[in-house]
Amino acid sequence: MKNAYLKRVYDKVRDRDPNETEFLQAVKEVLESIEPAVERNPDFEKNGIIERLVEPERVISFRVAWVDDRGKVQVNRGYRVQFNSAIGPYKGGLRLHPSVNLSVIKFLGFEQCFKNSLTGLPIGGGKGGSDFDPKGKSDAEVMRFCQSFMTELSRHIGQFTDVPAGDIGVGAREIGYMYGQYKRLRNEFTGVLTGKGIPYGGSLARTEATGYGLLYFVNEMVQARGESMVGKTVVISGSGNVALYAAEKAYALGAKPVTLSDSNGYIYDPAGINLDIAKDIKEVRRARISEYTKEVPGSEYHEGRGVWSVKCDIALPCATQNELNEEDAQTLINNGCKYVGEGANMPSTPEAVELFKANKVYFAPGKAANAGGVATSALEMSQNSMRLSWTFEEVDEKLHQIMKNIFKNATDAAKEYGDPENLVLGANIAGMLKVAEAMTAQGIAY
Repeated sequence: MKNAYLKRVYDKVRDRDPNETEFLQAVKEVLESIEPAVERNPDFEKNGIIERLVEPERVISFRVAWVDDRGKVQVNRGYRVQFNSAIGPYKGGLRLHPSVNLSVIKFLGFEQCFKNSLTGLPIGGGKGGSDFDPKGKSDAEVMRFCQSFMTELSRHIGQFTDVPAGDIGVGAREIGYMYGQYKRLRNEFTGVLTGKGIPYGGSLARTEATGYGLLYFVNEMVQARGESMVGKTVVISGSGNVALYAAEKAYALGAKPVTLSDSNGYIYDPAGINLDIAKDIKEVRRARISEYTKEVPGSEYHEGRGVWSVKCDIALPCATQNELNEEDAQTLINNGCKYVGEGANMPSTPEAVELFKANKVYFAPGKAANAGGVATSALEMSQNSMRLSWTFEEVDEKLHQIMKNIFKNATDAAKEYGDPENLVLGANIAGMLKVAEAMTAQGIAY
C-alpha cells in the first residue's frame, strides 16, 4: 500500500482490531485496490470517507439463550453489524455456523457494502448471525433458537432500517421461524426479512439467484474473451444453494459441472453432476455429499479439500472464505484453468488472487460475481413494498440484467484505471465511489 492516507487508515484499523484477521484481510484488499481512485479524489481524505467506510455505523452483540430437547438451557452469541446505510437500509444475510465471530461478521458486512452498491439498487451493507450450529439439531431446537435470536434482533431491524436475509446455515426453515417470531412481536406483516417462503411474501428465483447470477457473470467474462461456455468443464466447491444452482445454470449455458463438495470431501463425476440426485441428497435428505457415489456409477468421492486438483476450464469456489489458497491456485493454473468466479464471500486467499492475476486467469471477486443473491433479495423487498409477486421469468430477467450491468460497471472502472481485466480493481472502485458520493452528500452524519 503506497498511498500514505490509506496506509494510515489501515494501520489504525489493525491497531484497533489486531485479532480480527478476516476483517483486516478484507479491508487491506479493498484499500490496496482503490488507491488510484483515492489519489484522484483528495476530498476523500478531507471528509474522512475511508475512515468512515472501514468503521461500522453500529455493532450489536447479544446473548441467545434457548432450550434444547433435553430441557437444558443453551447459550450462544448473536451479532448484527450495521455497516453502512449511505445508499439505503442495511441489507445482508444472517449466518449460523460455529465459526461465526465478530471478525467474520465485520468482514462480511464490509464486503456487503460494495456488493450492494454494485447492484445499482438502493441498499446499504450489513451482516449478522450466531455461532449456533443448526446441523444435528431437531426442527424444534432450531425453532426455539431462531425465536430467541429474533426476540433480540427485532429491536434493531425493520423494512426501512435493516432487512436481513439468509446465509450459511439459514435457509427457508430458519427464515420462516424468524419471520414468524418477528410478526408475533411487532404485530405487523412487512418485508423485514428476505428469503421468505413463496406463500408469505418470498420471491420466485431467490433460491437460484446467487448460483444463476454467478454463471451470468462468468458468461460475460467468457464472452469478453471471445469464447463460449459451450463444452467447458466446471469445477465447483460447496453443495449448498449457490453450488447446486451454479451447476444447474452451467448446464443451461452448455458447460459441464463435474464436482461438488462439503466440509468432509468432494465428489467427482466425469460424466457431469446428476443434479436430481445431488439436490435430493442436500435439499431433501440433508445428507453428506459422499452419498452421491452410492447412487451414481462411475463417480468418485475423495476425503479432504482436493477439489481444486480436478482439471477444468472454469473454477467456482462456492463454499466459504479462504478455501482456495496459493497452492490450489497454482494447481488450477497448471491444469489449464482460464476463469475463476467466486460464488462465496472471499473464498480465495490474497496470494491465490495475485497468482491468478499474474498468470492471466480471468478472476471475478465475490462482491461482483455473487451479488445475484442480494440483488434478488432487493427485488423481493420491492415486491413486498408493492404487494406484488413477479413471475420466475420476470425476476430471472431482472437478475440477468443486473449481473450484466455489474460486469460492465466493474470492467469500465478497471479500464479507466488501465487494467481492463482486473475486476478486483474495477469492482472495488465502482462500488466504493457510489457509497463515497452518497456519504459526502449527506455530510458527517454518515
